[in-house]
Amino acid sequence: MATALDRHIALIGFMGAGKTTLGSRVADLIGRQFFDLDREIEKSVRRTIPDLFRREGEAQFRVIEAEETHRTLARERPAVVALGGGAIETPVIREALEKHALTVLIDVEPDTAWDRVAASARPLAKDPEQFRQLYERRRGLYEQAADAHAKDLDDVILAALGIRIEPGAKPEGDVLIADPTALELHPLEVGETHTVREKSLEEAQRLWTELGISRDGTIVGYGGGTTTDLAGFVAATYMRGVRWVSAPTTLVGQVDAGIGGKTAVDLREGKNLAGAFHYPDEVVIDPQLIATLPAEERQAGMAEVVKTGLLAGLETWELPEDQMIRACAAYKSAVCLADPYEQNRRAILNLGHTFAHALEAASLYTVRHGDAVALGLLAALRLSGLPTDVVETVLDPRPVSVDRERAWDALKRDKKTRDGRIRLVLLEAPGKPVWGLERPEDEVRAALDALISG
Repeated sequence: MATALDRHIALIGFMGAGKTTLGSRVADLIGRQFFDLDREIEKSVRRTIPDLFRREGEAQFRVIEAEETHRTLARERPAVVALGGGAIETPVIREALEKHALTVLIDVEPDTAWDRVAASARPLAKDPEQFRQLYERRRGLYEQAADAHAKDLDDVILAALGIRIEPGAKPEGDVLIADPTALELHPLEVGETHTVREKSLEEAQRLWTELGISRDGTIVGYGGGTTTDLAGFVAATYMRGVRWVSAPTTLVGQVDAGIGGKTAVDLREGKNLAGAFHYPDEVVIDPQLIATLPAEERQAGMAEVVKTGLLAGLETWELPEDQMIRACAAYKSAVCLADPYEQNRRAILNLGHTFAHALEAASLYTVRHGDAVALGLLAALRLSGLPTDVVETVLDPRPVSVDRERAWDALKRDKKTRDGRIRLVLLEAPGKPVWGLERPEDEVRAALDALISG
């Protein structure tokens, strides 16, 4: 499945589908320029679409539409583009979409579309029977051109990063790198199979020597964050990079760790210190897989759910499970689309993680990631001057027993530290994260110490 990391997001569909409204919202969310092709045509010819139809006829309009669409899609910088309902009937436009865009079909029923446009000045929305015939004539072309379907904002965002959330969904590939417990509970057959238990350089070395695929092969990472991180890292480095698919089987993986293209292994000196950005071709999420998670693993995953909710200003933890997973995956996808390689805003996803990684490293990774994140969120909220009720109620974090000096040394080695100054992600309020903030060292040290027992 294609992604829109370096391609336009093109919205197609029948008139009245809401492409303009939805496209504008998507563009705002991921920081891209938005082009409504009908509006671009009107600016170019200095006439309204209805006037152009009356004066020049539909055939000439389609010529102008094709020229403007091709010019827009040929732009190098990825944008969000909403096409007119009939653009898909022009062969050169279909070719341009295939070459330059991830094309998302905005689904709408013909009766709904008619209700929305019947009172408008649209030249092809005059007669309800002809309107429905036009819908039927175009429907097959929409389906042929579409890389994905969408009904709302989250659908478009998830499609743009190649994320498929579907009960019973199965990843496809040539080599399976799997967590043995996940594989035992939920068997999956994907050719050559390797099981792993940790994301270390030693495990990566073993996999590099055992893999039996060529450069056109695809690796599937099947398990929690440890497994998908390692599988992605191996895919990024084997033969200078092969394709891969992320198939997270834990709550942490499905709402966070399995999404976003960050791949890494841990070193003794710190978490994820050796890694690469290598986006998967697809992220396949089956929410049913987390039914077998132990209670403590589910609770650990809820730490990332709460983190996402605090960042988004949305009570994600209150949603039904399937909706919760979808909302969290869509939020992280939007942030990654806006900042694929963490040059700027994507740093907000590290809320609480500076402290969490320090605690994990100090414990030699015996502290579960989710438990460490829950504690890190406490520290971040305290330094933000915000209530900690949500974290305490939903996550109930307990201080951990680790060496304080080792934890402090690990925190100072955090990847966000610059020139020896610790930079944090904090919140002005729920839904209003800020990043790159510095606090007096004694305040940061005190916040860390409060997370350690004894």
